[in-house]
Order: sequence, then C-alpha cells, then structure tokens
Amino acid sequence: MELYASYVYMSMASYFGRDDVSLDGFARFFRRMSEEERQQANVLVDYQNKRGGRAVYQDLQKPQQAQWNDGLDAMQAALELEKNQNQELLDLYMIADQHGDPQMQDFLNYHFLKEEVTRIKQLGDYVTKLKRVGSGLGEYIFDRDTLGGGK
Repeated sequence: MELYASYVYMSMASYFGRDDVSLDGFARFFRRMSEEERQQANVLVDYQNKRGGRAVYQDLQKPQQAQWNDGLDAMQAALELEKNQNQELLDLYMIADQHGDPQMQDFLNYHFLKEEVTRIKQLGDYVTKLKRVGSGLGEYIFDRDTLGGGK
C-alpha cells in the first residue's frame, strides 16, 4: 500500500514537472509525498523484520492515471489515495486487535494513523483552496504561494 502510493505520487510529480505543465510547487509537493510513502514502507518492513516476520512483495500496478486536468484533479486523487490508505491501516489495526497484539496497534497508531489524519486534513484544505481559486492564474498562485513553486 505504501509503495503503491509512492509510485502514484512519483507519477504526479513527474507530470507537474513536465515542461508543458511547469507547476514546480506541485511537482515538489508530490515528490516529497512519494519519498515519505517510501520511507513509511521501509518503517513497516523494518518493524516486520524485528518481529521475525517476512516481507512479501507483489507487483506494483501502474497508476490508473498519468495525465491530470489540473492541480485540483491531482489533489482530489491524492486525498482519495490517503483516505484509502487510512482505511487499510485501520483494517490492519483491527486485525492486530483481533489477534491480541497491542504492540502492533501502538506501532500503527504512533507511526502511521496520526500522520494519516494530518495528511488527509492538509489535502482536504488544499482541495478546498484550489476549488476556491480555480484553474489558470489561481492555480499558478496556489502553486507559487502555498506549495513554494518557483523557488
């Protein structure tokens, strides 16, 4: 789940970094999100190894979308991705509860669930702001002022 999200965010970053799109703030934001997701995957693998488990890797599906209508479209997709990840983490939390594993529950809560809530709030705020400013010049100003594009 974390590696797939990293892959999707990297796809978004590469799209917004293209010369015909050129929204550097969006590109940097999604690249940072990709790196954070990859780091979280490493945290999960390290924790699993510490507990004597084995990581089982599967093929990563390519992102469903490679083109974005605008920044709002991408932010809405990112928000849905984070909500899905949050649900998967909550499902994992419940499995740990069913198996009487409070250590796993604490680990998930400390390393993932709190951060997911913060991310969902941030992305929700960005979606609202992008709806408010519209595409074109408003999107450019959001890119520059909120996401630090052009720096």
